[in-house]
Amino acid sequence: MTDSTTLLETSFPLIKSEYNGPTNTELTSLTIGQYLKRIVDNYSNNLAIVVRHQNVRWSYREYWEQVESVACGLLSDGVKPGDRVGIWSPNNIEWSLVQMATARIGAIMVCLNPAYRPDELAFAVNNVEVKYLIMARSFKQSDYVSMLQELAPELRNMEEGNAFVCSKLPSLKQVYTIGNEPVVGLKPFSTLQITPTDTLKRQLTEIENTLSANDNINIQFTSGTTGNPKGATLTHRNILNNGLLVAQAMRFTHKDKLCIPVPLYHCFGMVLGNLVCVASGACAVFPGESFDPETTLRTVEEEKCTALHGVPTMFIAELELPTFKSFDLSSLRTGVMAGSTCPEELMRKVHSEFHMTEVVIGYGQTECSPINHITDIDSPFEKQVKTVGRAMPHTEVKIIDTQGNTVAIGEPGEICARGYCVMKGYWGDETKTKATIDQEGWLHSGDLGEMDDEGYVTIVGRIKDMIIRGGENIYPREIEEVLYQHADVSDAAVFGIPDDKYGEQVCLWIKSKENRHIDEEQIRHYLKSKLAYFKVPKYISVVKEYPMTVTGKLQKFKMRQYMIEALKKQALQSET
Repeated sequence: MTDSTTLLETSFPLIKSEYNGPTNTELTSLTIGQYLKRIVDNYSNNLAIVVRHQNVRWSYREYWEQVESVACGLLSDGVKPGDRVGIWSPNNIEWSLVQMATARIGAIMVCLNPAYRPDELAFAVNNVEVKYLIMARSFKQSDYVSMLQELAPELRNMEEGNAFVCSKLPSLKQVYTIGNEPVVGLKPFSTLQITPTDTLKRQLTEIENTLSANDNINIQFTSGTTGNPKGATLTHRNILNNGLLVAQAMRFTHKDKLCIPVPLYHCFGMVLGNLVCVASGACAVFPGESFDPETTLRTVEEEKCTALHGVPTMFIAELELPTFKSFDLSSLRTGVMAGSTCPEELMRKVHSEFHMTEVVIGYGQTECSPINHITDIDSPFEKQVKTVGRAMPHTEVKIIDTQGNTVAIGEPGEICARGYCVMKGYWGDETKTKATIDQEGWLHSGDLGEMDDEGYVTIVGRIKDMIIRGGENIYPREIEEVLYQHADVSDAAVFGIPDDKYGEQVCLWIKSKENRHIDEEQIRHYLKSKLAYFKVPKYISVVKEYPMTVTGKLQKFKMRQYMIEALKKQALQSET
């Protein structure tokens, strides 16, 4: 069944920055559970999922049986369609089971960042009224059980079998821990892995028959780099079709194996990982709980993966491994690079060093399920390495100025998208939803882009990241691209900081490659030969690491705060 919105095919060359994706592919009107069942029927003996750190290797038939077990376990514990079920965990088989099981019973899975601290967890749980929580016991330096006990001191005196009670988390009725070690007041996840009774199976079937592809099925919290995060509410139709269309862009089939080192709590892992594989009957391969460059490359080699996902910083970390050349990556063909803008030089290395000649660049945002632009493996190489491609099928894109007018070709402006992929809204927040999705259904991204006369879009930065120095608009992306061409530079981050005279000044944090040396004057001299004087950063810091989100996105607002404080201290010291 095709999308009900008819999009006009775009003619070339474009005059204004607006492009409609093709409509010659079909969108599915099935729910995730219904679609998975179709794949299971067609590829029952094919390998569906591999979780190496848990020694899991299941066929689609085995996967389906395990999903049904957990779905019935949730039903038997009182979970109903529409209930919010939170998951707070790194990558593991339980995460994938919960994703598919909640979809089958119509519960709304709430993805909680594994890096959350107690106050952040409390905000997210209370914001969307999570009723059931599934959590790991610990991850890296985070002791989840201790954090929950900090929020719920009532746990320590709770008797076995009693309902979960916490005054700070009033909506929460039950908590399950992944692993078999008991925790007072909490249930082990294994209690959900039951042998379904005939009664529970009938109940599951009856519920599935009432579900619609337009039902809310997932809440993804945005990064919250300014203020509290917002719960983007997504449907079966949103995320399943996004997975389906990305799989088609990758030319994925049931013969492919995808290595997924990106986190499942984020759309990258959950949609572009799990659902891309389900959409095509391919195999999802998880190297570990979280990203490790050496483990990832070893997994690709030993599993003979045909695809690898990652954000640019992940590919950089893999390339910089001293042992990189020792891994056989010849099985690779494709994958998605997304999460942040990909440097052109890195893209070229992914083609040559990883053998990923059919890698695609995906661009979008959580509110777009998440991809609305993607590159085409048949497009000219320059388009693949310098742009984020064109609008996805069944998606409209335009670029507008501050007054809301569509800009001319080649002019920078805010990227807006409309189509099946746009979220329902932010959970329980109509005001913020209306500020992001206008009356005509256009989702405003906050990103700055330029469109060429064939519809290809180049990202030039964030509206909030654009630096205005003495009336000159400066796009950090342009400066960063020049730096990526420097032989000694590993990574670069450009941002603006306040300045009394010019309004803003350009600031650069830069990292050198291993066993290479760079200094401030060397970089300044290099940039002066490549850029107009006003684009050369006034402040340059050579650093070892950046503040980043779990998904590898740079947190420039933290860099900005640090630099402002450092310069204040410097000024005070000079006065004394």
